[in-house]
Amino acid sequence: MGYALYQAQLGLKAVSAKPLRGFGGAGILEIVEDHQTDTYRAVYAVKFSEFIYVLHAFQKKSKKGIATPKPDIDLIRRRLSIAEEDYKLRLAARGHGK
Repeated sequence: MGYALYQAQLGLKAVSAKPLRGFGGAGILEIVEDHQTDTYRAVYAVKFSEFIYVLHAFQKKSKKGIATPKPDIDLIRRRLSIAEEDYKLRLAARGHGK
């Protein structure tokens, strides 16, 4: 996962990165990795120029289906909102924002 995030910082997209469903496009990506018998996910935002925001990283615990559990989706949405505010503040501090 670390290497996939590094690739994102370079403006590249790792093979293991895919758009997270329900977020309208390729601005929010998910990395899924298996380790031994467990599955781990990291969700990050690339929709902000110059910044990568890691919104959530977690172990997938459900053995049924591949859908991201609702509590995790809700947390990702809250953190995305925080990331959007942070990005606006950073632009404003540089004199680029509204």
